[in-house]
Amino acid sequence: MKRIFVFALFLFGYTNTYSQAQSDRSTATNVLNPDYSVTTEHTVTVKGTRIPYKAITGTLPVWNDSGKVIAGVFFTYYERSDVKDRHTRPLIVSFNGGPGTPSVWMQIGYTGPRVLNIDDEGYPIQPYGVKENPHSILDVADIVYVDPVNTGYSRITGAAPNSRFFGVNADIKYLAEWISTFVSRYNRWTSPKYLIGESYGTNRVSGLALELQQAQWMFLNGVILVSPTIIGIERAGPVDMASRLPYYAATAWYHKKLPADLQSKDLTDMLPEVEDFTINEYIPALARGGFLDEAKRKQIATKVARYSGLSENVIQQRNLHITPQFFWKELLRDRGYSIGRLDSRYLGIDRQEGGDAPDYNAELISWNHSFSPAMNYYIREHLNYKTDLKYFMFGPVQPWDRTNDRTGENLRLAMAQNPYLHVMVQSGYYDGATDYFNSKYNLWQLDPSGKMKDRLSWKGYRSGHMMYLRKPDLATSNDDLREFIKKTLPKPGQPARYDRTF
Repeated sequence: MKRIFVFALFLFGYTNTYSQAQSDRSTATNVLNPDYSVTTEHTVTVKGTRIPYKAITGTLPVWNDSGKVIAGVFFTYYERSDVKDRHTRPLIVSFNGGPGTPSVWMQIGYTGPRVLNIDDEGYPIQPYGVKENPHSILDVADIVYVDPVNTGYSRITGAAPNSRFFGVNADIKYLAEWISTFVSRYNRWTSPKYLIGESYGTNRVSGLALELQQAQWMFLNGVILVSPTIIGIERAGPVDMASRLPYYAATAWYHKKLPADLQSKDLTDMLPEVEDFTINEYIPALARGGFLDEAKRKQIATKVARYSGLSENVIQQRNLHITPQFFWKELLRDRGYSIGRLDSRYLGIDRQEGGDAPDYNAELISWNHSFSPAMNYYIREHLNYKTDLKYFMFGPVQPWDRTNDRTGENLRLAMAQNPYLHVMVQSGYYDGATDYFNSKYNLWQLDPSGKMKDRLSWKGYRSGHMMYLRKPDLATSNDDLREFIKKTLPKPGQPARYDRTF
């Protein structure tokens, strides 16, 4: 078992209050305390307004069916201090993905009151650290960032099998119970509630929307899906093969690899043409496989080459289908670079120019470069949480049970059962792992009836998986969140019901 040391806590230029259950705070200990927290007081200026807030950093337990503690889940809770009535104050519960990563990415990259010290495009600079986030949504909502078991400082502490935590449905079940504990502990049952998840975190929050309703009797106002996976909405064959072409076109546009007539258009003016071709021509052509008419095959290859920035010869050699790995290697091969998977603005240098896939994920290495030192510094020096435990940026959660992933359908059912519940998707155009066009496809398939589409919305940004790392998108994406929250708060007296149409 990993061991930790919890040290005596001191003042660092601001007022601290401490709470710790069943431990001696003045003595270092080498056993994880699953129920321990530190409270610090801070301020941040958002939209020109100085906002006081407290940050509660620590762990809350996970219990088994016999009432024994089996894990401690690490969290950071930001609560605006000058709010007297928390009954109408929204609460945001924030998760990241992996599935083995903590909430660090959105906490100090996106919505929290402190953000990374990076350049305007999201690249590392020194000294490492954090600064005020003038775009944080703390002005309109309190936020709790949650690190699932074996991410961040969260750990298993009791005799529980890994299967209790590491799987699509196991993850959802214990986290729903944990959220219920948190909401009770901090007296937030009457508050409007929202979930936000990034990447695999979108599976997590999609499933939690229904689990919270059915097992914890907790109902949400909104779910935000940031760079979503396929959330269990399967696609295969021609749909899967063709659906990344719009992302290829966006990336080729960014790297100036498109024909002049397309390159001269703005990104969002160019993409609808590619999306229309993908749906109406590319998918039907791939469906015919080897029986596609030769003239039509040539026509499709020419258009795929035109939109992808690759040569027509390469498209033909690969039977009209370009895999993402090959695209990341091929697009800038003539310039001596590969491109990033999660954000294709990033460049990599491979051992050799030949091959079918990049040597490494250029963007992820860059992000680790920025986030890891900053988060370790921030937790200790700003939030005053002292420990020798390693902060897992990528924790041991494998094998992960991915069977019976119905998270998209669970989200649909949660929406159908709860007229208050709205969903917003945020995607970066240059994300090649959870690409923007597939996130649109999710929305189209989420509610086949079309009766809830007025509660589904999509936003796109000119960056990648973590679109908020680009300075202009940090502002825009937080504004979109702020507007979503305000729009989805019901008017006083407005009931959660469907109006009769007969």
